[in-house]
Amino acid sequence: MNQIDLKQLTAPPNSWHMLRTLAGVGIFCSLLIVATYQATLPVITTKKLEKLQEAVFNVLPGAASKANFRLTPDGRFEPFEGTPKGETLVYAGYDRQGKLVGIALEAYGQGFQDVLHIIYGYSPEKQAVVGIQVLESKETPGLGDKIEKDPAFLANFEALDVSLSGDGQIQNAITAVKKGEKQQPYEIECITGATISSKAITAILQKSTGEFIPMLMKNLATFEK
Repeated sequence: MNQIDLKQLTAPPNSWHMLRTLAGVGIFCSLLIVATYQATLPVITTKKLEKLQEAVFNVLPGAASKANFRLTPDGRFEPFEGTPKGETLVYAGYDRQGKLVGIALEAYGQGFQDVLHIIYGYSPEKQAVVGIQVLESKETPGLGDKIEKDPAFLANFEALDVSLSGDGQIQNAITAVKKGEKQQPYEIECITGATISSKAITAILQKSTGEFIPMLMKNLATFEK
């Protein structure tokens, strides 16, 4: 009977074999993730577009139809059809008689946990934000996510003043205030316990309205057509 070599039994494993196995598992997992992403991407994209289209009507009360417009490099807006590929789009809403109700705009900004993606409606007639909806958020459940469903907070955006001054710029920047301290129509009353998320929404709207509302008003005749 052959003697058992104790050195062979106690020898350390071959590191090359371990690395090769780990590399193989890593490559397999990476390919599986990529394949899953590619397979589900069309469905995810379709769902996001459906949610966006529905949100346009949610933030523009009274709108029965809409038209898409894209921002051109020279600061104009022109009608747009098709799948967006990096263009900055806005969505004009019209009532049943074809009259312009308002314009919906997407906006992004840093929240407490991650980037917030919102859409809001602007009424040229009222010169005010008339609706808002959070499209994507990872804010803390039970606290930060109140920006999506708290009735008192959402009431801030039923007629949030963004009037223009004589020089065509926002007269009063949107401002966050503590709960119970709102006195001006351009102020947003924060949610107790979700102040950071509330201020994040304020900052997003302040930046977006300051940048886009003056351009929208300059192109108002384009949207009214």
